[in-house]
Amino acid sequence: MPTLEHNALVEMFRERPELAPHVLATLFHVEVPPHASVSVVESSLDQLIPAELRADLVLELRDANGKLVLAIVLEVQRDVDPDKKFSWPMYVTGVRARKRCATVVLVVAPDAGVAAWAAESIDLGLGLGTVTPLVLGPAVVPEITDPADAEKETELAVLSAVAHGNGPNGLTVLQAALAALGRLDQEHAMVYFQLIWDGLRKPMQQALEALVMERQIEGAATLPPFVQRLIDRGKLEGMREGMREGKREGMREGKREGMREGKLEGMREGELKGKKETLLRLLARAGIVLAENESARVQACSDIATLDRWIDNVLGAKTASEVLS
Repeated sequence: MPTLEHNALVEMFRERPELAPHVLATLFHVEVPPHASVSVVESSLDQLIPAELRADLVLELRDANGKLVLAIVLEVQRDVDPDKKFSWPMYVTGVRARKRCATVVLVVAPDAGVAAWAAESIDLGLGLGTVTPLVLGPAVVPEITDPADAEKETELAVLSAVAHGNGPNGLTVLQAALAALGRLDQEHAMVYFQLIWDGLRKPMQQALEALVMERQIEGAATLPPFVQRLIDRGKLEGMREGMREGKREGMREGKREGMREGKLEGMREGELKGKKETLLRLLARAGIVLAENESARVQACSDIATLDRWIDNVLGAKTASEVLS
């Protein structure tokens, strides 16, 4: 079933069809025929066989006279799928036969391993003919670290963040891409941000959260407002996970306490301990320091509902008094 990542990448090329020939020319150094327009056409590729083949997107390039000069069949590939080695050649030959023009397959593969697999030449039989997909993967997508370059090539900057956001220069790549999203309408920007965020591993998500928080504390220029909102949403989910973990820890602690003082009371004490630990971790992560009396207040609290309220208050708070209100 198509995922958000799959659909977002397809829509990127649907919304900006000229991105495909631009990628062919600049990243693959393909001599793209001179053309005056690029349009999206029906993606079903019916053949004289019972089954229907459907590509993710088919783009047509036409010259100033309306003559079709190139067709690009675009596929987003997230996993290795041996069947594609049979369908991709059919896409090329089917579109070429129907449209009577040069045709290529452009595969967008965010994963390096999948990209390497997709880039293999496909032997059509006895080594007498091959089809070689053009694969837009991490090895081809450049690292865009300059915000000015990212603003000029926003979609490419998004692809760069997806491909290299977890790499050595990941944070710089992410800053450039996210700053560039500010020039887009909020709906597209949020979809692209979610695409980038979902591809980040936990350490890089935390690094990005810390960067945003640091900018807020210093009063420096911030990333687009929706970035903070979506990160906050992720942090809230992290809080809930922390609470669940605290509850699990509480149950484990409760079992131990229950052997001494009764199972129910032990489980309650364990849950209280877990929630306090969750609260303290979130406060430290937010850079909020408790005074001695405030720390004592947290440790003395024996009401689970109060601790839950304080945990919720961490989101968006800047001082301890706001949290413990």
